[in-house]
Amino acid sequence: MITITHFEQLGAFKNDWLDAHFHFSFSNYQDPERMGLGALRVWNDDVISPHKGFEPHGHRDMEIITYVRKGAITHEDNLGNRGKTQAGDVQVMSAGSGIVHSEKNEEDEDTVLFQIWIETDQSNHQPRWDAGVFPKDPVEGALQVLASGRDDDEGALMIHQDAAVLGGRIRAGRSVTHTIAPGRAAYMVVSEGAVEINGQTVPTRGGSAIINEEEVTISAVDDEAEVVLVDVPLEI
Repeated sequence: MITITHFEQLGAFKNDWLDAHFHFSFSNYQDPERMGLGALRVWNDDVISPHKGFEPHGHRDMEIITYVRKGAITHEDNLGNRGKTQAGDVQVMSAGSGIVHSEKNEEDEDTVLFQIWIETDQSNHQPRWDAGVFPKDPVEGALQVLASGRDDDEGALMIHQDAAVLGGRIRAGRSVTHTIAPGRAAYMVVSEGAVEINGQTVPTRGGSAIINEEEVTISAVDDEAEVVLVDVPLEI
């Protein structure tokens, strides 16, 4: 079963510096039908104004993955980590036993990003932060693994959960496939362009929940497209 949610159907919040849309219940947006998908708890589509951002605040026992689509985000935390993640790159923060961090747009343009939260496999891991590069060239055949807690996903940023964050650009008219093992599900968001997933169209910034499907074929419709997909266990 594939359930498609259009961008206009997402929860929303806006103030003077943040324009946020929520694929799942978050903050003041609560929908009992959209409480996450297995270990995936949050997927926010954020636009952050120049020289603004999230002031220091705390998290624990959550794997927080950020994919920057435009601009850059500067991370700083109480562990002494400081780093800038540019458009096209990915950062991972394992909140573990507790971390206090800020995420600021220090640029002169809007920063646009996906913020993805995945529940950890157990409490009180050592907190950590890391960053890596999202594939710039179109992928062939399959999406690239960006962050993962699965044993066989070498080269991916590490997270503490049997889950994987994948992504890639797909050339117009080309397709990639993704296999979903029994007991697992996936959620995919189109960050650019539009795609068909097993024949159903998903527009720009739309999401699709994929449950009880052994394999999906993702095809770029008219122009080159970019997607991000999270593969998670349904039971945690």
